Amino acid sequence: MNVLPKTALVTGGATGIGLASAHAFSKAGYNVVLTDLEQKAAQSAADRIMGPTLATKLDVCDQTSINVAFKEVERVFGKVDVLHANAGVSSMKRALELTEEDWDFNFNVNAKGVFLSNQVAIRHFLRHQNKGVIVNTASLAAKVGAPLLAHYSASKFAVLGWTQSLAREHAKDGIRVNAVCPGFVKTGMQDREVKWEADLLGSTPTEVVQSYIEQTPLGRIETAEDVADVVVFLASDKARFMTGQGINVTGGVYMG
Repeated sequence: MNVLPKTALVTGGATGIGLASAHAFSKAGYNVVLTDLEQKAAQSAADRIMGPTLATKLDVCDQTSINVAFKEVERVFGKVDVLHANAGVSSMKRALELTEEDWDFNFNVNAKGVFLSNQVAIRHFLRHQNKGVIVNTASLAAKVGAPLLAHYSASKFAVLGWTQSLAREHAKDGIRVNAVCPGFVKTGMQDREVKWEADLLGSTPTEVVQSYIEQTPLGRIETAEDVADVVVFLASDKARFMTGQGINVTGGVYMG
């Protein structure tokens, strides 16, 4: 009896953790659906992945866009087995300087985007009678409030709360929902944040990066691949008895 490969859909998959996750899923034998807000970016990234891959535009803030992407997956691969809800944004200011626009920007993508994509995925799993898996990207900032990132931290704390609640509600359906909480990961987002933090603290980008390393017991900056391998583990049967967890992937920065 031939067993069809499972399909993993990754949001925010054109760069950073999402792209590393897409590569890791492909290496593990999954069909990969690489999505991004920009179709060209998604396709360019997908072209560098070996194995069956679909690239499609997906706006995590728009439920219609998410539904369209899932319908496209049904057409090409039959169904989605794993959602890695990874799309996220950040900005950096002191708490009293934050505007409503700053707050809404972070919450619309980081919290609402996870909410909408998870809802669509759960409905998809139930419709296909599929014991699917969701892995949400939270953050170290979802465990410890981060100075200069109060709004970002709040949005990522929301991701953990949602993850736990969804996991409890749908465990009876055999659906597992977990989150990863990365630390100081070398991505394009980190490059921007390092510059912002240096400006706000009157420091230099080099000094900021060195402070990240000094805070990390394992003594180096985290890579996107460090996170991606944990995402694939959580999606696998090896994590079959794990749900509602926020797994720290921080090199020891946070050990709670």
